[in-house]
Parts: sequence; structure tokens; C-alpha cells
Amino acid sequence: MARGFRLIFASSLLLMLLDFCRGSTIGVCYGRNADDLPTPDKVAQLAQLHDIKYVRIYDSNIQVLKAFSNTGVELMIGISNFDLLPFSQFQSNADTWLKNSILPYYPATKITYITVGAEVTESPSNVSALVVPAMKNVLTALRKVGLHKRIKVSSTHSLGVLSRSFPPSAGAFNSSHAFFLKPMLEFLAENQSPFMIDIYPFYAYRDSPSNVSLDYALFESSSEVIDPNTGLLYTNMFDAQIDALYFALMALNFRTIKIMVTETGWPSKGSPKESAATPDNAQTFNTNLIRHVINNTGTPAKPGQELNVYIFSLFNENRKPGLESERNWGLFYPDQTSVYSLDFTGKGAAVMTTAANVTSSNVTTWCIASNKATEMDLQNALDWACGPGNVDCTAIQPSQPCYEPDNLVSHASFAFNNYYQQNGATDVACSFGGTGVKVDKNPSYDNCFYMTTGSNKTVASNTTAMSSTASYSTQKEVPTWVSSCLLVTFFSFLLNTGHTR
Repeated sequence: MARGFRLIFASSLLLMLLDFCRGSTIGVCYGRNADDLPTPDKVAQLAQLHDIKYVRIYDSNIQVLKAFSNTGVELMIGISNFDLLPFSQFQSNADTWLKNSILPYYPATKITYITVGAEVTESPSNVSALVVPAMKNVLTALRKVGLHKRIKVSSTHSLGVLSRSFPPSAGAFNSSHAFFLKPMLEFLAENQSPFMIDIYPFYAYRDSPSNVSLDYALFESSSEVIDPNTGLLYTNMFDAQIDALYFALMALNFRTIKIMVTETGWPSKGSPKESAATPDNAQTFNTNLIRHVINNTGTPAKPGQELNVYIFSLFNENRKPGLESERNWGLFYPDQTSVYSLDFTGKGAAVMTTAANVTSSNVTTWCIASNKATEMDLQNALDWACGPGNVDCTAIQPSQPCYEPDNLVSHASFAFNNYYQQNGATDVACSFGGTGVKVDKNPSYDNCFYMTTGSNKTVASNTTAMSSTASYSTQKEVPTWVSSCLLVTFFSFLLNTGHTR
């Protein structure tokens, strides 16, 4: 009986800790329908500097997979609608693709999702019937190599998959898509994969400004829209659209499938009929979206529910057809300067790279760690600088000239500055996800010398230096979430042990 009580207690604590370990995330879509974009390795560097930890691409381009290797950035890759036929017809096609295009780069490149087809209901060719067979073949290929639990398989959809979205409680799937949606939802539920949706409040406002207020679309509304069936109050369109999908899933008795938003955003420029497409509105929407997601707000129907969201898009793409807005969804211009400032962490430390600051100025500046940055953010940035960033961190090892004072801010400042000076002393090189700041006062002290652009001298000569290529860590305490997740592992073991006795 005592053992049974222990198991019940452990189960309850395990569930509580699992809930604690969860958290909503923000990612960015990396579309490449342009002829003027930076190389993938520069894009990977840009993502890291702006603390972008989740990236979606629309194919499995080898150069992109290589560029994101050992960066820690999690990738969602895709199989296009054009490839659905061969993937659905023969298992060997999925096996070969996985062997040649994915396995050579995994796990150095952290691939976590594979999208099989994209918005197939919007496709001019009738490929909907091919999606589920292709998904099953991809999953089987993953299962053969033991990756079916680590890499999730799904497919993305437009909001057009719903026949009704207002009020949210009346959300319903379009019956004309039932022939492939039902088996797909069964697949998602069975394999604990998310339902992926592309949501654009911008289009709802643009196409019906008399029925949708701009503030409601931008998360800025001071009034509420009431769902007459549930009494739930909505202050923004994004939540209303998400809940419409939740209710549509529940109407078909799929209550365990989670939703993932694989595209959303706001354009910064548009045609004359798209007057709301401005940099200010784009900044407002994405800033409010990030805060809303990172705070784990959830939606009125699912308060506190984890929701992972990808912002479209990393760059403006000059080869996209259609209205002017189609080419202006980017957060960055192709020269890697910011279209507008945006903080990807949701903490208010917006970083903007301007054209005037892409090249260094004549005034000598240094880059140091911000004293407002959290310890975890500083540690992650320091680990990156001394690892993938290729900074020589010898001087901040024990017994070396810049080891003292032995604290994270001091060590990060030295590493940040080395990276900053070695990469042209530009604003983007001092970003570090908002944890770096530029100063015009030389931070050198005693025998610890901070380098400047064009100078190779950083510290006094010391031949007893350790290797600096290993990941550097000065962390004195394990973050709370790490401790909790370790406890999850312990209690999982306890539960398994209890069942086998």
C-alpha cells in the first residue's frame, strides 16, 4: 500500500513538473523566394545574434542544414506539395530522402519537425489526398532509424480549412475537406503531433475593414468581443481564430491535439488598398504577439495553454508574386538590416540594425554585457561566443589575465567585445539577443586588455592557456527549470521502477 501511495504521489508531482517545464516559443520562417538574400551561414549567424532559437524552412536544402549545424537553433523542415506524389507512392522514396538529406546532418542540425505539404487546400492542383499517405511514409522512415519520437510529422494549413470561424465557439471544418482531414487528425492524435495552422489577422482586416477594427487585429483593442455561446471575451483576432480551430477540433472529438501556428505576421509595405501595411503596424503586431505568446497567456478557451508560433518572415522576398505586401513581410532587409526594431525574447530589449550601422564608425567603441540581462541569457550568449562564434576565450579561464573578477558579466563582456571587434564592430555584432551594449569607454583593466578593430592584442602573453574552443561555462547555479526537469526524469524512473516490481 505504501508503494502504491508513493506511486500516486510521484505521478502527481511528475505531472506538475511536466507542466512547469513546458513553455510557449517564438520562431521565425526563413523563406528564400528572392535573388538577393545573404548566404545561409550568414543567416544562421543573424538568427543567433538576435536570439532566434526556432526557424522554419520550406524544404530540406543542404546548405541551410549545414549552416545551422551546431548552432542550437531548432529547425522545422518541409516537403513541398510538388513532392507529395513520390513520397505518397513508395516507402523507398521517403527512406532514401531521409538517408541522403537528413541523417547526414542530424543531430548536429537540430531538426524537430517535418511538414509534409503546405496549405494543400489552397493548392490549384488536387494534392490533398496525397498528404496522409506521404506523412505515414515519412513517419515510417523515421521509425526505422529510431527518430519518430524526436522528429514530429505534420502538415500546415490555411485558415481556409475552416468553413466557419465566428463566433469562435461555432468553429467548424469545411466539410469538403473531410475526406483527408479525418485521417490526418487521427494520425496527429495517434502520434502526438500538432495541428499546424497559418493565421493572418492582417488579411481579415484588409478584406473586411468595416467588420474588423485595426486595433483588434493588432492586439491593441481596448474593447472586447463577446462569444454569445460561451460568454468568452476576446480582445484580439489572433486568439479568436485560434479558439475557432480548438472548437472545430473538439466538435470532431479531437481534444488532445495541440495547435501550432506555423505562419503569422504583418507586412511593412503594401499596395494602395493595403494602407495598414506599414512598419509601425508590423512592429506593433509582432511585438504584441511575442509578448502574448512568451507570457504563456493562452486563449480565452485555453488559458495558459502552450502555443508555439512562427513569425513570417525573416527577410523581404523580392520574387514573390502578387500584391506589394507579398514582398514585404520580412523582419530584415536582404542586407541584414532591420526593417523595424523587434525583441524576440518578449522582454522589451528591442534590437535594431540600421543601414547606417552596418559598417563601423570612426569612433572607437567596445561591446560589453548588459547589466540588465538575465544570467541565463548571458550564459547562453557567452557559450555561443566561445563556441560557434569562434571567439578566443583563453583569457577568461582560471589563472589567465581576464579571469578576475570571476563573474558572468565580466567574462561575457570580454567575449562579446572580441566577437564584436573581429566582426567589423557593427551594431549587429554587439546584439547577442539584446544582452550586449556598445560603450565608448575602454573597459580594459590591469593586465586584461580589450581589443579594438584591427588589433590582435587582447591580453598579456601567457603560454599556459587552456583550449578556448570548448563551451565555456561560469554558471554557479543550475536554473530552476533545469532542476525541475531533472526531477521529472527521476520521478519517471521511480514510476517505471514501481511498475516493474
